Amino acid sequence: MSETPQPAETKPAATILLLRDAPEFQVLMVKRHHQIDFASGALVFPGGKMHAGDHDPAWADHCNGWAAFDAEQRGLRIGAIREAFEEAGILLAERLDGSTFGEACDLAVREAVDRGETAFIDVVADLGVRLRLDALTVFARWITPTMMPKRFDTWFYAVRAPSDQVAACDGRETVDAEWIHPAEILRLEAAGERTVIFPTRMNVQLLNEASSAADCVARAQARTLVTVLPKVETRDTGRFLVLPPDAGYGVVAEPMARIGA
Repeated sequence: MSETPQPAETKPAATILLLRDAPEFQVLMVKRHHQIDFASGALVFPGGKMHAGDHDPAWADHCNGWAAFDAEQRGLRIGAIREAFEEAGILLAERLDGSTFGEACDLAVREAVDRGETAFIDVVADLGVRLRLDALTVFARWITPTMMPKRFDTWFYAVRAPSDQVAACDGRETVDAEWIHPAEILRLEAAGERTVIFPTRMNVQLLNEASSAADCVARAQARTLVTVLPKVETRDTGRFLVLPPDAGYGVVAEPMARIGA
């Protein structure tokens, strides 16, 4: 008798929802390069899997809010901020005098961090800034379904973006960076004008319930976090990906055919 294959192990990942209110309530979306193996060509929030350097204890001297979080959350938040730096050119940091860092992020430095040639902690130290770990609010947590060959345990964080930094794609993993109202993202996806993968679409729908960046953060802070591990259900009309009913997304049963599975 053959044994049931074990689900692939999950890899920790972090995604960041960068929010602003001018000219209207918007979130920063980046378009994945068509040659990337995961979500190629799709609109996504900046994010990715963790790097070993995200858990360097030396970060204690370069972060605001270090003592407020355990080792896992420290690493995830550092990773989320690093991904925003690499993919969108936005650095969520403060200068040592407490003022917000507002300079443009050098593309060559971003690329060197992405390639692993330069340690992110060295960049932060050289800039004389501290990462704003305490500015990030947990928005959601999603775990890839057990039948998928590549699985991630992804934490989503919401944060108000610095008003004086300009987002710019890296040209490697991402080929576009665009501020968009959540409702417009949903319209573009429904019209077939943009590709938005299922977890992103669900979180854009949740984001669309907010009226502003502050409202989004307040809603996330008030919401009880329920980890989303979608389950596959076979029904009379086919196979569906079903979300926990108490996770905040309502009753969701997504046809597997729609997500290409």
